[in-house]
Amino acid sequence: MSLLYEGKAKRIFSTGENDVLRVEYKDEVTAGNGAKKDLIEGKGRLNNQITSHIFNYLKAKGGKSHFIEQISETEQLVQSVEIIPLEVVVRNIAAGSITKRLGFEKGHEFDEPLVEFFYKKDDLNDPLITEDHIKLLHLAEDNEINSLKEAAKDVNAVLVQLMDEMNLRLVDFKIEFGRTNDGQILLADEISPDTCRIWDKDSDTNFDKDVYREDRGSIIETYQTFLNKLEAL
Repeated sequence: MSLLYEGKAKRIFSTGENDVLRVEYKDEVTAGNGAKKDLIEGKGRLNNQITSHIFNYLKAKGGKSHFIEQISETEQLVQSVEIIPLEVVVRNIAAGSITKRLGFEKGHEFDEPLVEFFYKKDDLNDPLITEDHIKLLHLAEDNEINSLKEAAKDVNAVLVQLMDEMNLRLVDFKIEFGRTNDGQILLADEISPDTCRIWDKDSDTNFDKDVYREDRGSIIETYQTFLNKLEAL
């Protein structure tokens, strides 16, 4: 098995099977597009286990993704896809960048989920882009853009239900999609506290990477508590 790609949080390897890849989750944690970076033992294990659990939950609810199975504490097998260079962000409650861009107060609940697109381009700092920009950059066509939005809203509905069962609120999250060889679009990458904002319903305590971003506690303890809640369902 050869290393095909290494990013901030994961390594991707080929396998002996066509269209099947092995994903290894790393212990690195970053914020601000890599401006803040640390190596924290156990972080990869937690993200792999949480993502595997959530992808299995989505599958049980009829959702489709590239996820095949978890094969170790830090590894999983996934279907090979060509990642569409877009971060699809769904916001239920105002937090983070949208409070600065549009002046919403942190904690403001939107009337309906808001879907935004960000161009995955590190040297441009992953800018917010419009649907016209997406077509101009030849990243996706109209029908695919609509499919991405609807799929993101479907994922949101399932995740909101899942978080509610754990007495948590899903504030926002980012997901990625990829194309299979036959052109099918599948949910890809990961869903974990690294890619979501999650607040406790009673205390607004964070169960996400804001704990690390803002130096407000142990990311390992936070993610482990979240995993314990998942496994208790």
